[in-house]
Amino acid sequence: MIIYNGVLDYTQSPVFTAQNRGLLYGDAVFETLRYSQGHIHFWEDHYFRLMATMRIFRMDIPMTFTPEFLEQECIRLIQAQSENSAAWRIRLNVYRKDGGAYLPSTKNVGYFIEAKALDSEYYLSVENYKVELFNDYYLQKSMLSNLKSNNKALQVIASIFMQEQGFDNGILVNDEKEVVEFLNGNLFIVEDGKLRTPPITSGCLDGIMRKQIIRIAKILDISCVEEPISPFDLQRVQELFMTNAIVGIQPVKSYRRTTYNKSISLKLQQGLFDLVSSNRGV
Repeated sequence: MIIYNGVLDYTQSPVFTAQNRGLLYGDAVFETLRYSQGHIHFWEDHYFRLMATMRIFRMDIPMTFTPEFLEQECIRLIQAQSENSAAWRIRLNVYRKDGGAYLPSTKNVGYFIEAKALDSEYYLSVENYKVELFNDYYLQKSMLSNLKSNNKALQVIASIFMQEQGFDNGILVNDEKEVVEFLNGNLFIVEDGKLRTPPITSGCLDGIMRKQIIRIAKILDISCVEEPISPFDLQRVQELFMTNAIVGIQPVKSYRRTTYNKSISLKLQQGLFDLVSSNRGV
């Protein structure tokens, strides 16, 4: 079941034409949301990132696209599900309407929302998480890389490669050989008790969970800096972890011959739990 331009669609029939620009050109943007404990986590941050991305894509933002409207559309979809679940992964998709080639014939947009049940109401991480560097292709060091758009060919190719090689995730580097992010989340390292993450200028996603972890680190009085990270840094630090809106914090167990602990990441996990439970800023 999805919501397609305001209509609950219960069928399995196609809802897009062969001219859908999201399919043909990747002319679409999206937000991945976590719904549990009766609300969408960090909705305001997700909403404003979506609006900013649409503006950069030069999409016309409908007057109806208020925070209240889009939030209620997501919740309406959850409430209409036949499956009972305490938590949901929601994808809110916005695409430019049909017409044109590289140059679109309109700036108007459509939207659809889909939802998938999650196994746990709470953020869960995986034990013995193994990762590897992916450097067959590089992430471009530009503002477009900061956006949540459908242009994810690099992540798709790298995900297949990592699965074939038996790794749980991969780490992307940019065209200056700086470590940027994981395939599906932002990257943090811990060195001598201090937290470090690549800056937005390195080309990483402007992640919602990344923002929360930086905020929580400040609350917990953990030093956090945004500065470039090299592949060599990964083998001399004490901790490495990934963040995204669905899993929260995922500690890494091993990278090549390096094994990590997770003392700081566990403190941040508890801080995230406290933040979400108290509804502060959520």
